[in-house]
Amino acid sequence: MNTLSASLPGGTWPLGDLTVTRFGYGAMQLAGPGVMGPPADRDGALTILREAADLGITHIDTSGAYGPRVTNELIREALHPYRESLHIVTKVGAVRDEQGGWPPARRPEDLRRAVHENLEDLGLDVLDVVNLRLGDAQGPRPGSLAEPFEALVELQQQGLIRHLGVSNATAEQVAEAQVIAPIVCVQNMYNLAHRQDDELIDELADKGIAYVPFFPLGGFTPLESTALSAVATRLDATPMSVALAWLLHRSPNILLIPGTSSVVHLRENAAGTGLSLSDEELAELDKIGR
Repeated sequence: MNTLSASLPGGTWPLGDLTVTRFGYGAMQLAGPGVMGPPADRDGALTILREAADLGITHIDTSGAYGPRVTNELIREALHPYRESLHIVTKVGAVRDEQGGWPPARRPEDLRRAVHENLEDLGLDVLDVVNLRLGDAQGPRPGSLAEPFEALVELQQQGLIRHLGVSNATAEQVAEAQVIAPIVCVQNMYNLAHRQDDELIDELADKGIAYVPFFPLGGFTPLESTALSAVATRLDATPMSVALAWLLHRSPNILLIPGTSSVVHLRENAAGTGLSLSDEELAELDKIGR
């Protein structure tokens, strides 16, 4: 592992037999507006990815639906051949339509196509981790994941995928997946203001399974944002830094994948998540989502 990883906040966590830094990078914002098309500044996007690797980040989150296929192609251009320590996590189960929507694509043939496109675009023979994206743009939806998840298990057995995870999933779907095959991560919306997965996070931690929250500042009310900003001001930090630091404190199995299209913000996030939060500050922050 890059020796710089030791200076990143939070240390590391295993994804199966792979080890990643708990502070990672989400590549979603590297695509164009609405996560569609190429970035306005292609060279800038490549610079951010190289900076992430140089900081010691070993966990990059992406999806073939971003662009579509844009962020994967950028990752390959910027970082291939990949360092042995760098691990790329991707998602399948949704595509993009002409209106910029995210319609589901979870038939076995859809998933096979998506896995092969990810392999091609990233320049890999095997994908480190593939998450099955469930639900829709409004959040998780109940229902069995057996058919699509078993299709991914088949691709795993063919040697195209090392490890599996689920995204945008209910607790029942997470449990169902584990009956079918081992998973190494769950990727759901969770932050200071949205604590619906508290119990799930603790259950996963006991099993050594990572929890990867997205939208670390998503869905805050004005009152909740004001409360977070007050703590951030006292700590002379940004609200994003405080929110990320709180997530690292929340549970050791939480992995961060904040996205940004700015090298400055990437560095700020990496430094800011190393904030030391006192028991009093943690208690004050905990009240935001209660």
